[in-house]
Amino acid sequence: MRHRKSGRKLNRSNTHRAAMFKNMARALLTYEQIRTTEPKAKELRRIVDKLITLALRNDLHARRQAYKVLGSHQMVQRLFDEIGPRFEGGKGGYTRIIKLSQPRKGDCAPMVIIALTRLAADAQAEEAPAKEEPKKVAPKKEAEKKAEPAEEKAEEAASEDKAED
Repeated sequence: MRHRKSGRKLNRSNTHRAAMFKNMARALLTYEQIRTTEPKAKELRRIVDKLITLALRNDLHARRQAYKVLGSHQMVQRLFDEIGPRFEGGKGGYTRIIKLSQPRKGDCAPMVIIALTRLAADAQAEEAPAKEEPKKVAPKKEAEKKAEPAEEKAEEAASEDKAED
């Protein structure tokens, strides 16, 4: 019986499975999205979400626990300095699984893209400055347009004076 035994075996030995998920976690944190099979992605999601939760704690013990999985000081630094702060204030949902329409050729395995999400607050913060820039530019253009007719009127008046003479 399989009571209280979580996780998929994926037809691999324990050490092979552990090494595979460590490599996949490194790749996902490096490239922020990877293409893999659906069962692997669902298992990888558990590992990566735990790593990002460690990054939100941001203490020495959490860094050492992340190093056990990632095996690279550069990856741990990137996780804690770049990826972790992006999800500040969020409670889970750090990864997204997008199903692809075509299965893998050869064995017809369902393929997905697993990617890190961007929180709504983060996306709004990036969009807000983009919306403000046109507002700042528009009044300047209006001021220039107002200045141009005044100059044109002065030139027309000068030309009329010359025409009268």
